[in-house]
Amino acid sequence: MAKKLSIRDIANELNISKTTISFILNGKAREKRISDVLTEKVLKYVAEKGYKPNQLAKSLSTGKTMIIGLMVEKISDYFFAQMAYHVEELAYDSGYKILYCSTDNDLLKTRELISLFRDRHVDGYIITPPAGLEKDVQALIDDGLPVVLFDRYFEDVDSSYVVLDNYKASYDAVKYLTQKQFKNIGFIELDSDQSQMKDRRNGYLKALQESDLVPMVLRVPFSNSPDKTMKHLIDFIEQNKNMDALFFATNYLAFEGVKALGKLKFKIPQDMAVIAFDDHQAFDIYTPTITAVAQPIDELAKKSIHTLLNMLNSQSTVYKQEKVIVPANLIIRDSTEKNNL
Repeated sequence: MAKKLSIRDIANELNISKTTISFILNGKAREKRISDVLTEKVLKYVAEKGYKPNQLAKSLSTGKTMIIGLMVEKISDYFFAQMAYHVEELAYDSGYKILYCSTDNDLLKTRELISLFRDRHVDGYIITPPAGLEKDVQALIDDGLPVVLFDRYFEDVDSSYVVLDNYKASYDAVKYLTQKQFKNIGFIELDSDQSQMKDRRNGYLKALQESDLVPMVLRVPFSNSPDKTMKHLIDFIEQNKNMDALFFATNYLAFEGVKALGKLKFKIPQDMAVIAFDDHQAFDIYTPTITAVAQPIDELAKKSIHTLLNMLNSQSTVYKQEKVIVPANLIIRDSTEKNNL
């Protein structure tokens, strides 16, 4: 096997100091007033030899690994998969690579992954945190590490975050149903007190309160299998026979909800109107199509990576914590157009 080319080898071959070679390879030729002729000579030589710098040595020199740790709830979920795709693309344009993983909303697993990323010396973190991670996030911040929370945040931790305006999005969706004269609106949510779910619940409750309507809420355990969720939904619908609309707090709950309505022989929207929080490409090809709260994933991803890059490019380790709230869009489709049929 051929010996891997080192900076020492390049310096000896070109009769140039290792320091000069290092400055050129790290893009500091102009800053160090190294001539264009010499710079071109070195770059041409390393290109011909296929030289690749040792990443560990480079990180020790610059203090950066140029790697970002991205931790989402479930990378297979459409929302988080699209978010990860956009973040990776934007990070790459700024010279960073992404290491990403799923936490499965599991506190212990998330802590182990943070420990792994610390060992890898990632430069910054974008985290969709499970409940109970407050101390771990605070520890990262206290150690001067850039952290951006995504999709949810902790009220008791002063951190940067990028989230959807979940409260207003939920309020607007339910307000739309009340304006369409739906009177008995059920809300299907995850059994979670995380910020995004609390805001969606509170938006629902506020809209009902303004119309003097009675809440009907089903909380589904996050760990439920699809079959268990289906059973809970069928029982809930059968127990609330006057219900004329369902608002689902996530798209995957809506998928199971549509199946449950089908098993009960309910027609959408004649027997039950449906709105899903978090749009999905499948909702536009369902029959009928499904009204949904759309999260602008590209905008959320852009805000997240730009917030983190601002911190990474800061000259200080005492970072300004940015709180970014992005508005949602309500996409009206056939599943709520009962009066037009």
